[in-house]
Amino acid sequence: MATKKSSDKEASSVRERLIDSADRLFYQEGFRAVGIDRVLAEAGAAKASLYAHFGSKDELMAACIERRALEARAQIQAYVATAEPEQRPLRLFDFLVDWVFEKTFRGCPVQHLVAEYPETGHPARQSALVQRQWLHEQLATWCAAASLQNPEQTARALVVLFDGALTAAEQDGPERAKDARWAAEQLLKAGRR
Repeated sequence: MATKKSSDKEASSVRERLIDSADRLFYQEGFRAVGIDRVLAEAGAAKASLYAHFGSKDELMAACIERRALEARAQIQAYVATAEPEQRPLRLFDFLVDWVFEKTFRGCPVQHLVAEYPETGHPARQSALVQRQWLHEQLATWCAAASLQNPEQTARALVVLFDGALTAAEQDGPERAKDARWAAEQLLKAGRR
């Protein structure tokens, strides 16, 4: 029995090392730019490990995006949890401002993936789509709780603003996120009238 637990723990460790290494390299250098041999070398894993845990680089990319998405959701939920319900949509933009001012910020990994892999059937694109849907649903819920006149439309507009702010912050600098926060505040004020 101890052997099975030990081998399960070791397999989990290899899987996590593969995701850790791939995630770091993909975020720093790009999904297409990083070959699987480089990921394997960084993780100290054999090619057979990749195929045993993921089957392909595409599935490894999907696992990286899924993990990042889950971490982002938890961070966002914790960040907005202390705000009153009507303040949560704007609090998301405070989160955005803090994120883009981090020294390690290099853009949104979901946006990077979608730009590099435009094929809608790609496994990692499916993970990205789930994250986009989650963000929209959260904003729609928060906008409804804020008693806005048209919470669904406002949520869609805020997602567009959020996406644009991430792109602009990566290209033009983090101050663009402050501009997006201001615009979000104006949109939310107008929606309450």
